[in-house]
Amino acid sequence: MSLRPFRDIKRRKTKVINVGNVKIGGDNPISVQSMTNTLTTNIKDTIKQINEIHTEGADIVRVSCPDEDSSKALKEITKHIDIPLVADIHFHYKRAIEAAENGASCLRINPGNIGSKEKIKEIIRAAKSNNCSIRVGVNAGSLEKDILEKYKEPCPEALVESAQRNIKILEDEDFFDLKVSVKSSDVFLSIAAYKHLSKVTDYPLHLGITEAGSFLPGSIKSSIGLGTLLLDGIGDTIRISLSDDPIKEVKIGNEILKSLDLRRRGVRIISCPSCARQGFKVIETVKILEEKLSHIKAPITLSVIGCVVNGPGEAAMTDVGITGGQKGSNMLYLSGIQKEKIFTDDMITKVVDEVEKKASEFEKN
Repeated sequence: MSLRPFRDIKRRKTKVINVGNVKIGGDNPISVQSMTNTLTTNIKDTIKQINEIHTEGADIVRVSCPDEDSSKALKEITKHIDIPLVADIHFHYKRAIEAAENGASCLRINPGNIGSKEKIKEIIRAAKSNNCSIRVGVNAGSLEKDILEKYKEPCPEALVESAQRNIKILEDEDFFDLKVSVKSSDVFLSIAAYKHLSKVTDYPLHLGITEAGSFLPGSIKSSIGLGTLLLDGIGDTIRISLSDDPIKEVKIGNEILKSLDLRRRGVRIISCPSCARQGFKVIETVKILEEKLSHIKAPITLSVIGCVVNGPGEAAMTDVGITGGQKGSNMLYLSGIQKEKIFTDDMITKVVDEVEKKASEFEKN
């Protein structure tokens, strides 16, 4: 179905950089990232998790490099993955150099704990030599001491000053292949910091609410924070930070972008919460359909509504729709048009078949 003009979000124009083969910024699609939680030195498990994250729909994946064995493990890991890899670096600049030399596409450094300018300059030299981009990752929990002393506490101005300081260090070394983040676990602080930063730089921005928490509260906090910024056209790549399976981070990230029509990938299901009017078990049906349609990458919309109150209206705006009827007789809609009645026992099979047909048509075109 076509997008409606009132849904258009005017994205802020940013520079374009490369993270491996993924372009970040400009008019390029907003990318979704996640991060492994395996020990990077456990090469087998790390490769497995990276590939699972990629299959779920991530464009970029980050791994932690806390020691030399981890950063050197990237050489073997990158042989078995088809997704750009970002090395997460804290405290020791040599880990960044090793990561760049062993296949990382991007280096995430935290200016508050990486050390002196000279150490950052060495990282820049390694990045240039190995075609790596850099993310300046400012975090409210690890600001530079002098900035924290100046502002007394983390605030939008403090986060942005830290970002600008470290952007300048990179620019002074003739390095411009960078993106920036100013994260906090506080939704209000994060939103204010990113809005401020977007006014003073045109580098692409990596959005996130850091340490957002467990699945439910973390998803809600991230949706509010990132959704607010994305609606204002701010943000070029996102990561949902959950105390949970990284696969769920990717799911939530993609759902946020799909909800804002900023990304059209996979089946988007519009479904009712169910009530006494439902002609079939909506909740169970949706769960089954989500699983059976998870392999589809084409941007298909599917409405699953239990009765005729809102069913026909929703079906008129989706590629495939099913509306509950009396005595187990439900109406199937294709491209908003009534097609045929389907009994409940046959409904899931028929819906899956029609969605797969729509996906096949989309891929051919």
